[in-house]
Amino acid sequence: MSSRLVGVGVGPGDPELVTVKGVNALRAAAVVVVPVMDTGERGRAEATVLHYVPEEKVVRVVFALNERSDRARREAAWDAAGERVAELLKQYGSVAFATIGDPNVYSTFTYLAQTVAELVPGIVVETVPGITAMQDLAARSGAVLTEGTEPLTLVPVTAGAAVLKDALGGPGTVVAYKFGRQAREVAEALRETGRLGDAVWGSALGLETESIRSAAELDGAPLPYLSTLIAPARREGGRGGKL
Repeated sequence: MSSRLVGVGVGPGDPELVTVKGVNALRAAAVVVVPVMDTGERGRAEATVLHYVPEEKVVRVVFALNERSDRARREAAWDAAGERVAELLKQYGSVAFATIGDPNVYSTFTYLAQTVAELVPGIVVETVPGITAMQDLAARSGAVLTEGTEPLTLVPVTAGAAVLKDALGGPGTVVAYKFGRQAREVAEALRETGRLGDAVWGSALGLETESIRSAAELDGAPLPYLSTLIAPARREGGRGGKL
């Protein structure tokens, strides 16, 4: 039988937001791989997984999760992680990889799957969708992501605040991921485009250190790297105005 690698989205941090299908996939796999930084601390994916599977079933694999400037180091870490997962597949046959959010939205799983597919011929790769940070923040803050014909734009601010500003100048709701290190630039972009008043940001969603605040409170101080921002669409015309 073919080896099977399943990327399982485990949500933004709240264990209750893992889907039933996600829990079943984690429990059905022979081992569950969780990504960790080279500093070794327990990440959100690992903490969430441990609510559903025993610790002895979890395999921690180091990824260069916080490496953005040194591409060679980052790719070397991907290669090493891929080789480790390939070994596990050859040994166990089925491996689940737990990733925060969704495995098809800015996920490390994408790179891992590409690497492993080259190392394990005939591998079957599947994904189980997960709740994203923007969905969780919308639910916790009351921000409506889309109505009627409104577009939804998702921007990783690691691409630069200028990309975010361009998106804010357009229609619809704009969501910014990973903006914590550029909080000052993000606040300026919101202010310059007239989108500051209704915007909301959040970090550590579903965790003890959760913070959800109005973007008007952004003062330029650095925020957690994984902070998420929602700038709702400008809505006029009352209920159903965008239909």
